Amino acid sequence: MAELVLITREGCCLCDGLEEKLLALGLAYTRLDVDADPALKARFDFEVPVLLRREGAAERVLPRLSPRLSAHQLGTWLQEQGLP
Repeated sequence: MAELVLITREGCCLCDGLEEKLLALGLAYTRLDVDADPALKARFDFEVPVLLRREGAAERVLPRLSPRLSAHQLGTWLQEQGLP
């Protein structure tokens, strides 16, 4: 089964907005702080928030979404990506 991962940063308003929408949808996801992991920071430092789709050892960075997307639109888009 695919897992949704949110890579975020404390104090990031875009990160907070995306997380609020995920919570409103009641979706399960793993939250990772980009600043807590040097490898994540080297990879995603200026790109947060980042959504990843993990399935086993495979990982895919999902396209960046508009912060104007509603929670409903986000839910529909995530379903199209094969996520719950």
